[in-house]
Amino acid sequence: MRSLIFNIAYWFLSIGYGLTAAFAALAPGRDATAWVIRRYVKRMVQAMRILAGIRIEVRGREHLPTGAFIIASKHQSWGDGFATYDQFDDLAFVTGDHLEKFPLLGTVLKKLGAIVVNNCGGREARDSLKQSGATAHAEGRKVLIYPEGNLAKVGEKFRYRSGVWHMYRDFDMPVVPLASNLGLFWPQEEFRKHPGVATLEFLDVIPTGLGKEEFLARLEGVVEARTAELIAEARGGPVVPNVLVPTPDELRKAAAKAQ
Repeated sequence: MRSLIFNIAYWFLSIGYGLTAAFAALAPGRDATAWVIRRYVKRMVQAMRILAGIRIEVRGREHLPTGAFIIASKHQSWGDGFATYDQFDDLAFVTGDHLEKFPLLGTVLKKLGAIVVNNCGGREARDSLKQSGATAHAEGRKVLIYPEGNLAKVGEKFRYRSGVWHMYRDFDMPVVPLASNLGLFWPQEEFRKHPGVATLEFLDVIPTGLGKEEFLARLEGVVEARTAELIAEARGGPVVPNVLVPTPDELRKAAAKAQ
């Protein structure tokens, strides 16, 4: 019953605030749209707590530097974006172009200054990151990115894409890794929710100046290790390392080659 009530509220809030944000996007500047989206995010986090029984515990805020920086986060749940966005007053975020398929959402994303990239990655995605990321950087905004590019199941991980490193290098911005076990309570896009205390933990800053291989290895290492520890902590069991699996795009390409 909790899950049903929450999902009704989810769509009610999403449609209501989505339409409001679309009208707000007609106003000059970004402030009106950003205000609506912040209210939407806060209501969603409240609904997670009150209706689904999912409370968010945030750790490691002392690791957040001043000024502009990149947050590179584990991504196990649709709830990740709400929980993380709620921690900041003004956050730019990287999202896949699949969201533009929803009516009016493309207009809202553009007004918010979201960085929309091709889900398949490649040069087109890197160019979009560079162009839109440059705007966010010039405005001194923090940027949220999911380096895996896909929602991972609890206990699994995808290959970390290089887009986060290109932003890190091009804009000389430090990166804050973010671990999470929210997928235990709101798994990926699933209807069923599980009550409990989900943890987001900001980890030690990765300073600027690292090479690509060193940076990606360090980022993946700390995010995946701490995520596995948070999962074990919530379950009350041993730490089990996340297993590397192919992405949906990699599976489709492999299937096409096999034909």
